[in-house]
Amino acid sequence: MEWLNDLIEQLNTVITQIDDIFFSYATMSIRFFLPLLAIIIVTRCVQSFLREKSEAEQWGYLSLPNGSRIPLNHWENVIGRAKSSDVHMEYPTVSRTHAAVIRDDKGSWRIYDIRPFAQPAHGGWFRWKRDEVKDPIIVNDMAVEGNDGVPLETEDSINLGGVELVFFPMDKTGEYEQANTRKKPGKHIKPGATLFILTQFQLLLGIQLCISMGDDLTMDIPLSWLALIAVMWLSYWITRAMRRVAFEVEALSFFLCTIGLSVTVTSVPSDVYKQILLLVAGVCLFFTVGWFLRDLNRVKKMRLPIAVAGLLLLASNLIFSNTIYGARRWIEIGGISFQPSEFVKIAFIFVGAATLDRLFAKRNMIVFIGFAGVCVIALAMINDFGSALVFFVTYLVIAFMRSGDMATIFLSVGGAGFAGFLAMRFRTHIAGRFATWGNAWEFAQSGGFQQTRAMSAAASGGLFGVGAGEGWLKNIFAADNDLVFGVMSEELGLIIAAAAIGAIVSLAVFSVRSAGTVRSSFYAISACAAASVLVFQMSLNVLGSVDILPFTGITFPFVSRGGSSLIASWSLLAFIKAADTRQNASFVVKTPKQPRNRKG
Repeated sequence: MEWLNDLIEQLNTVITQIDDIFFSYATMSIRFFLPLLAIIIVTRCVQSFLREKSEAEQWGYLSLPNGSRIPLNHWENVIGRAKSSDVHMEYPTVSRTHAAVIRDDKGSWRIYDIRPFAQPAHGGWFRWKRDEVKDPIIVNDMAVEGNDGVPLETEDSINLGGVELVFFPMDKTGEYEQANTRKKPGKHIKPGATLFILTQFQLLLGIQLCISMGDDLTMDIPLSWLALIAVMWLSYWITRAMRRVAFEVEALSFFLCTIGLSVTVTSVPSDVYKQILLLVAGVCLFFTVGWFLRDLNRVKKMRLPIAVAGLLLLASNLIFSNTIYGARRWIEIGGISFQPSEFVKIAFIFVGAATLDRLFAKRNMIVFIGFAGVCVIALAMINDFGSALVFFVTYLVIAFMRSGDMATIFLSVGGAGFAGFLAMRFRTHIAGRFATWGNAWEFAQSGGFQQTRAMSAAASGGLFGVGAGEGWLKNIFAADNDLVFGVMSEELGLIIAAAAIGAIVSLAVFSVRSAGTVRSSFYAISACAAASVLVFQMSLNVLGSVDILPFTGITFPFVSRGGSSLIASWSLLAFIKAADTRQNASFVVKTPKQPRNRKG
């Protein structure tokens, strides 16, 4: 019987070797196949953005005395001599920014005088005299005065700088017919096919993680991975149930969240269910914010309460936060910690973005500058200088889009530079980070410890990575959030890390391209501001990890482990989605309904 035992033992050895060879080849094949799928996913989304452009909508027109028509392609239209005006009129009696013709959600139109000297008196620094206006805008026989403007009806006569115009809005039937004739996205690049490829990416990455876990594998890992796929497809079918056909923005975000879940499994496997719950919360808030943005009147009414809520969050951060490694970013309630500044970003964009009727009032701009200053100062007081820098860059984007005044921008940058000098003078740990910047290898065991490890790990990963769960950088402090670019590069390879960067950049490019066709300046400003937050956070995380920029401890949107950042990133995505005016593309944008036929 000894020969039989020896034979069984030899067979077991052979089977073990075959298993090892099989898993080795499987892991190697997945390592090379994952980057290809990542490139295809991002490329398909970018192709869809570029090929299926937003078409200009027409909501009415202005008729000139010679019979020519000037279309009104937005809900908010600037009339002026400036070439950037929506309605460009080359008449010497017309100001560069003369008037604004604005439509609300219900189809009612009003005209406003937006010349700076035509604004009503506010007192103090903002006192403007109405009698300085020698040529007021006349609608029929009524002068346009005050902040409330004058209503416009079909065939109303408008005298603007001596030029006679006649207003013609598009009726409900015309709006509905226009909506049906516009091209719908998804004709060339099918979103369902993109999601199918993304599902393959998710399954292969999940299999690789299960193999790397070995004997430590539990059912939590595959179940959480299947939950991720289920949440993604459920979100897709919800948008389809809303008769919306575009899903590129969400597909890129789920691609990034897939990488983020891989980082969580690698670093803290016990937190996978928590990360899935946070993802669900983020997606739910994405749909909630999107629904809220559908009604501009509701948005305008809630701007002040949202601003107050943002200030209260910052105040609570100052009072109740715990100091961790020199920063007071987190508040803990009932064993759950969160970072208030992440949610203040949403309030910051709400307050900064403005509809056209408020855009040219200097008082509103001054109020926003004050709000931004309070936010940045509060963040500096809790030693969260990375977030303060993100807020400041977002402020610059919003301020430029609102005013176009370079003097304001240069003054703000100068003030920020002086504040930064004071911060380095009185906050020694900030000065230490700047001293380490660019010289991380000289301080490899002190201030440059994290950066040098991140660079070494990224270099060891090469183009295809060492395999999910097989890296060593995950054992370094804050590897799953502040150094997540190094973890991605080491385990998944530089190609997938570059694809993650490309996903964020493509969201930003899409926001800028969509800004020219949005219905309201609020959507244009908020989308570009949200995109700037995502891009700048990603830049600080990536370039800080490899010592190109100072290390600030900022998260990589959607990828870094952490609930506050993930939920806030999905909320910011709703602003970007609101800028998508392609026909039946965004659930945020209302499409005209078929008018009812009335008998009699």
